[in-house]
Amino acid sequence: MVPALKPVERPRALSEQVYQTLRANVRNGKILPGQALQEVQLAALLGVSRTPVREALTRLASDGLVSVDGRSFVVPSLSIGDVDDIYEVRSLLEPEALRRVAAQTANPTVCAPILQALEASVAAHKAGDNEAFMEANARFRRAWLALVPNPRLVHAVELYADHVQHLRTLTLGSAKVRNVVLGGLKVIARALCAGDGDAAARAMQDHLTAAKHAFSVATGLRHAASK
Repeated sequence: MVPALKPVERPRALSEQVYQTLRANVRNGKILPGQALQEVQLAALLGVSRTPVREALTRLASDGLVSVDGRSFVVPSLSIGDVDDIYEVRSLLEPEALRRVAAQTANPTVCAPILQALEASVAAHKAGDNEAFMEANARFRRAWLALVPNPRLVHAVELYADHVQHLRTLTLGSAKVRNVVLGGLKVIARALCAGDGDAAARAMQDHLTAAKHAFSVATGLRHAASK
């Protein structure tokens, strides 16, 4: 009889690797709104065939992170209505997600990664390092999201945060905007480490409202809409 064999470990599917690469570049603003994403050019740049690129772009379109534009795809430019819609969804998801994890974060050991990410955000803000601030901000979200037991909720939170992530790359160079974001993170962290789910949910709601306003004003969307 053939002995029991372990499954052979395989690398991630090529289309998954391309998807994650393109998604990361949309998030960090290296792929800008309106920039054409064509299969042939991307395949050449990434050193792959067109098939995994096509599959990755189709997934990104399904996520709403890119849209079809003729024979190519583009990162859509967001209107103030788009931003309002996205933040409405985030306001329904993220406060409730935080409420659910607060019982765990009352444990200092569990809350430690959240505080460490906050400290990194403070240091990056003082240094005026936009890129480090964004990474620390992402670490903060990953730290509390790692405690959410519902993977579908985690995916939804990450997806809708990604929808406005490129706005952050355009605006977090402003010390004023970073200060608004940092203030919200401090209140959220304090509520989480106290194990107060209701306070954490309120803090996240206030944080999202303030962040949406700051980003909308910094990008000119709010001003343009008021004309």
